[in-house]
Amino acid sequence: MDSNDDVSLFDEEDFPRNARKSKIKHPVASFFHLFFRVTAILVYLLCELLSNSFIACMVTIILLLSCDFWTVKNITGRLLVGLRWWNQVDEDGNSHWVFESRKVSEDKHSASLMSDSEARLFWLGLIICPLLWIIFTFSTLFSFKIKWLAVVLMGLVLQCANLYGYVRCKVGTSSNLKNMATNYFGKQFFKQAVSKQEGS
Repeated sequence: MDSNDDVSLFDEEDFPRNARKSKIKHPVASFFHLFFRVTAILVYLLCELLSNSFIACMVTIILLLSCDFWTVKNITGRLLVGLRWWNQVDEDGNSHWVFESRKVSEDKHSASLMSDSEARLFWLGLIICPLLWIIFTFSTLFSFKIKWLAVVLMGLVLQCANLYGYVRCKVGTSSNLKNMATNYFGKQFFKQAVSKQEGS
């Protein structure tokens, strides 16, 4: 179930009309968008220096990852890029995933709510951190540090869940995602065919 309608969380009352003209319009949200995820990575990398207790490090990392998941899913996605997603259960007990994006209207006020700097910060944090957890997963497997496998898999799952949710919000339904991939690869194939013909 996909919905693109505006709902109460996207009301204009969330954003003051006299919003600052700086590039970062939501500095607290921008800070916490990166704080929990970067801190979790740093604790993972430095845990043997910080503490001799594996349990303390594991609990700290999982708490940071959980705080990051909640913050990104419920706050920073809505404020920084106007996207949100969640799961709801209907009267019949069926589970539905809802992916929403704020409609961008033509007036200057709505345009001023969005910041390119915040959007870049949001997407870079959302994409780079899961890639790091993928690297950590493989390094854990190849170094036979099996006790860390649960921690890195938790990091990978939570980070990828938010990434998937926001990609679905941005792109739309899975059929739209397939159409975008097909169009991209079709254009690449066409460019290669044209360049080969020009070369011959």
